[in-house]
Amino acid sequence: MRSLLASLSVGVGILLLLASCTAIPEDERYIYVPLTSSSRAVLLEDFTGQRCVNCPNAAEEIERLKKEYGTDSIIAVGIHSGPLAVYSRGKVLGLRTEEGDEYYDHWGVEQEPMGLINRRGGLSTVDNWFNLVNEAIKQPTDIYFDFGASCSQDSMLHVYLTVITGEPIDAKLQLWLTESNITALQMMPDGSANQEYIHNHVFRCSINGTWGEPYQAAQGEIRELEYECKLDAAWKPENLSVVAFIYDDSGVEYVAETHVLIDDPTVDSTDDQTDTEN
Repeated sequence: MRSLLASLSVGVGILLLLASCTAIPEDERYIYVPLTSSSRAVLLEDFTGQRCVNCPNAAEEIERLKKEYGTDSIIAVGIHSGPLAVYSRGKVLGLRTEEGDEYYDHWGVEQEPMGLINRRGGLSTVDNWFNLVNEAIKQPTDIYFDFGASCSQDSMLHVYLTVITGEPIDAKLQLWLTESNITALQMMPDGSANQEYIHNHVFRCSINGTWGEPYQAAQGEIRELEYECKLDAAWKPENLSVVAFIYDDSGVEYVAETHVLIDDPTVDSTDDQTDTEN
């Protein structure tokens, strides 16, 4: 079951009563209560590649941003793409994806590392990330997610997402799967090839389509959604996370991240489990 939440000042204020992933009785549903808005987390899309000698510098900047603003406030996704990225081939573990290449082409990336901060203001170089994040993180939001993800014994990913919106919205909802703690080749700033480099928050796939799905909601609407995704055998469930965000032509309106829990058949399903909130 999901954790008991009292009230939240997150753009839309809500009272979250005890809720399960199955049918919810009327007296245990989410209740919308308008409250003041608050700052949001920031989505940092990091266009990167294993043959990009400057990309480890971008990874270090992401860690600096997380230390400055908090891990939950900076949601980074490493999109391995373009000519400096590597596809898996033979014994070579590559992190490049076709979807990543589609994003690379769509945004007109011409060099790496390059980033998008909440998809506002276009592409930016690493030296601009701090200032852009500092500005983006101050912006209020009137959207909130409560969600969790788990992996079953048959390698199926299950995502349970509740979206609460304050003002009416006409946008898109996107869910991505990322993986961390991947040991693979990375070219370093000194030109050396580091075979033991640890890659984090690597984009693996989209869960609900490359560009997500249309999402329209009325003021104060609360919607509960479920998704499934078959996991690649090479991905380690304990290192996976789901990133969910709502965006429109003006940029990302809200983003959150949750770690994937591994279903254990030896554990009583009636035991409470606590979501990872971001």
